[in-house]
Amino acid sequence: MAPNDSAETNGEATGTVVGRRKAARYIVPFAVAGVAAATIGLVPALADSGDPDLPDITAQELIEKIAASDEEQLSGTVKVSTDLGIPSLGGLAGSFAPGSGSGGSSASPDAKLMELASGTHTLRVAADGPDKQRLSILGEGSEYSLVHHGDDVWGYDSESNEVYHADSGERAGGKAEEHKAPKGVPATPEELAEEALAAADDTTSVTVDGTAQVAGRDAYKLLIKPKQSGSTIGSVTVAVDASTGVPLKFTLAPSGGGKAVVDAGFTQVDFAKPAASSFSFTPPKGAKVTEADELKAGAEEKGAAEKARKDLGALEGFQGLNVIGEGWNAVAEIEVPGGAGLPAQGSGDVPAQAQQFLDALGDKVTGDFGSGTVFKTRLVNALLTDDGKVYVGAVTKDALVKAADTAK
Repeated sequence: MAPNDSAETNGEATGTVVGRRKAARYIVPFAVAGVAAATIGLVPALADSGDPDLPDITAQELIEKIAASDEEQLSGTVKVSTDLGIPSLGGLAGSFAPGSGSGGSSASPDAKLMELASGTHTLRVAADGPDKQRLSILGEGSEYSLVHHGDDVWGYDSESNEVYHADSGERAGGKAEEHKAPKGVPATPEELAEEALAAADDTTSVTVDGTAQVAGRDAYKLLIKPKQSGSTIGSVTVAVDASTGVPLKFTLAPSGGGKAVVDAGFTQVDFAKPAASSFSFTPPKGAKVTEADELKAGAEEKGAAEKARKDLGALEGFQGLNVIGEGWNAVAEIEVPGGAGLPAQGSGDVPAQAQQFLDALGDKVTGDFGSGTVFKTRLVNALLTDDGKVYVGAVTKDALVKAADTAK
C-alpha cells in the first residue's frame, strides 16, 4: 500500500505534466472535434476490487510518472457521469452549436458532442499515435463516431445516416500543424488529470491516497485538495496506472457532499496496438455527406456571420475581467453593459409570475456590495448584483458575497 505522501506544489513540478506533450495526450480523439464534453453509459462501471499491494511512491514521483507516460496505443471503454445539478441538455445543446440549425449536419461534432455535457454516457476509444484516433458514443440502438486518420476527420451519426467531413488543416485554421488534433474541452481521465495538475499551486495539497484497481489494472490514487475553505470543489482523485503512468480514472467530488460532479474512468482498457480497421471510414451508401467548409459557407449566406459580429459588438460594453482572490477561491468580476441587473421585486418591469420564476432560480443575498441574486450549480456559482455586476467562481454562496464585498 502506498503511503500518504504529500507534495507541496509551487506550479513548477506539476507544470511538467502539461509542458511535456507526450503521445499519451492523443489516446482519445475528443480534441479532433474541437469541442467535447463527456462520455459513457451502457457499460456498468467496474468497482474497485481491492487495494493492490504496490511499492511505495511519493506524490512528486507519481506526478512525474504521469508526465513521463509515453503510451501511443490504446483501446477501451470509458464511462463518464457528469452531474452539475442542472437539467440534462439532451438534444437542446446541439441546437445552439454552430451548423446545427437548418442546413446543418447532425453528424457535425459541434452539434453532437455538446449534448454530452450532462448525464451518463458510454464511449469506446482507440488510438495509434497522434494521427489515428477513433471515438464512438453508444446510444440506444444508435452510435455516433468520430474518426481521425491523417488529414481527415470524419463524423458519422447512424441514427440520421449523416456524415461530416473535415481535414485537420481546416480545423486548425488552414494550417496542418503537423496534423495534430486541436485540443478540446477535457473529458478523458488523462486530459482531466492534466488540467487539474496544471491548476495546482501553493493553495493545493497533493498526496498519494493509497491504491485501487481500475478496469482490472493496479493503480495509485493521487488526491488533490484545496487548502482553502470556501471552494465548491472538495477533492479531485486521479487513479494512475502503476505500470504505464496513464490516468485511468478521474473523480471530482463537491465540498457539499453527495455524488461526484464528474466521474470519468475506463471500464476496460488495452494498451496493445488497435486494429488498423479501427481508423478506416467510408461513408455508407445513401448517407448525406456534408463538408465542413459547406457548413461555414451556408452560415455566412444566411447572415450568421453578420449576427456574430453584432453579438461581439454588444460585448464591447464589458469593462474587462477582474479576478478577486487566488487559487481555488478565485472569483471573476464582470461588469454588465449598461449596469443592468435583474428587475427588482415589485418594480413592475416583469409580471408577477415571471418574477416568482426568477426568484425561484436563485437565492437573494445582501452585503456591503448591496443586494443581488446567487444562481447555483453543484460546481460553479454566480452572483448577479442589482446594479449589474456579475461574480462567478467555483466557490460557495458566502464566498461570492465576500468577494463582492471586497470589490466594493
